[in-house]
Amino acid sequence: MKIMKKNLEMNVAGVLFFVSIAQFFLMMLLAETLYPNYSVSHNYISDLGVGKTAYIFNVSIVLMGILLIAAAYISRSFSRVFSVIIVLAGIGAMGVGIFPETTGSLHLYSSLLVFLMASIAPYIIIYKLKNSLSVAWAILGTIGLVSLILYATGHYLGLGVGGMERFIVYPDLLWGMGFGGWLLGKGQAEGGQ
Repeated sequence: MKIMKKNLEMNVAGVLFFVSIAQFFLMMLLAETLYPNYSVSHNYISDLGVGKTAYIFNVSIVLMGILLIAAAYISRSFSRVFSVIIVLAGIGAMGVGIFPETTGSLHLYSSLLVFLMASIAPYIIIYKLKNSLSVAWAILGTIGLVSLILYATGHYLGLGVGGMERFIVYPDLLWGMGFGGWLLGKGQAEGGQ
């Protein structure tokens, strides 16, 4: 009975991780398409949270934060430290949507929180799993972390502010969806389904 409960928890957490990130990624792409004269190189991602696309972007990123917090709570048996980091990332994501870039420092701190926590979380996974997939996720987290440092110091490597910001965000979205898929698969494999 205890094993079945853990498998169900892994399945639910995996679905929540995957869905939270996938819906945000798709809504971000939709908002980029609808935002007048949007440039992935020259515009901040958070520009999507003001104006015509604000509803799409802000609702989506707040939803991502809520679902990540729920996933972290459900999967806390995987690692309590990992769960705390994901909860902090979820709080940061919610803050980005609740406090759009026009609000100033609250938005900045929320962005920094989600960027930093999402980039360091894979290091906990590699510590727990010690497999090749966790190494790939840690590499993605490292790309996000290095990009965050470059971004914060104004070194955009010719990508523009928006392009460098995406090198923080996209690797974290990729490892997060991958980890969600792994949790789902692990829960199903151990459940004998």
